[in-house]
Amino acid sequence: MSDTTEPLHETVTLSQAKQLIHCLAQEQSLLLLSPPGVGKSDVVRQAAADAKLPCKSLLGTQIAPEDVSGVPRIIGERSVFCPPRVLLPENAAPFCLFLDELPACTPDVQKAFYSLLLERRLGEYPLPPGTWVVAAGNRAEDRALVRTISSALINRVLILHIRIDVPEWLTWAQANGVRADVRAFIENKPEALLRPVPRQATPFSTPRAWASLSRALDLAERGGILTPSLSRALAMGRVSPEDAEAFTEFCQSRPPAGAADVESIPFAEQPLEAKLRAPLDALELSVRASNALESEGISTVGELVRQKESDLLEVRNFSERCLNEVKTKLAQYGLAIGMPT
Repeated sequence: MSDTTEPLHETVTLSQAKQLIHCLAQEQSLLLLSPPGVGKSDVVRQAAADAKLPCKSLLGTQIAPEDVSGVPRIIGERSVFCPPRVLLPENAAPFCLFLDELPACTPDVQKAFYSLLLERRLGEYPLPPGTWVVAAGNRAEDRALVRTISSALINRVLILHIRIDVPEWLTWAQANGVRADVRAFIENKPEALLRPVPRQATPFSTPRAWASLSRALDLAERGGILTPSLSRALAMGRVSPEDAEAFTEFCQSRPPAGAADVESIPFAEQPLEAKLRAPLDALELSVRASNALESEGISTVGELVRQKESDLLEVRNFSERCLNEVKTKLAQYGLAIGMPT
């Protein structure tokens, strides 16, 4: 039998962690552990916002012991440590104290946190009643900047190991504007949402990476420069190489606009190529503007954006008011008159 065994631990999803923060954080200090890019920091801030608590953060890699314990000053014939304002506000109202990257703290900083984590005080000063203390960080196996956490610190916190739940992430992604093609790819290949941290410093897939890639694709598309080759380059620069290749092939193999599954995607979320092929009705223009454009044979969004403003104003029954309406509608979907197609 081997002398080394893997540590046993139970895991919770981000939504479960959020619920636990709400229930426990005003009395017990919590430490959320997971690989990078899972969403630990976001869920702490969301929980604080839901509870209407201001969230004040300390970053473990950028603090010194005196940033926690404070600096001494002489009062009468004694020295008194004055805690920093970020940890002990003058109005004594409760808040959420978020200790980000706690496992990255140096041993002397970890020691400075002992009384804060267990007794909710800084020296002789207690935290305001109702204050939350929540920490987060990566694990040693994640190859992030992580130091050995002292046993004394571990014994002062309740550790929550976070796992990724794909349906939960897909729900979040839809609510937060992540592209339909990214969501469809993850739904089709759920293991690509989170990959192990590579030994070399190369891009790797995490929920944060996919959300960032989605935003990059949106920005390139809005600028009218997105092509299959640029889409592949952006994917290669943000997620694991095998996932970037698979995502590129997945996007290229998706049915063209007009197919049932593409039509089911809201117009705002469709890729640029699909928007340009869409009928003019997709813009929901006024009857006057639609009739004037169709009288000139302009029946798709692509035909409309290829026009010049001066040419449109020469169309019968198409006024400055119609032009402003069209420009406003197009801008809502990242499109514009005269944009390259």
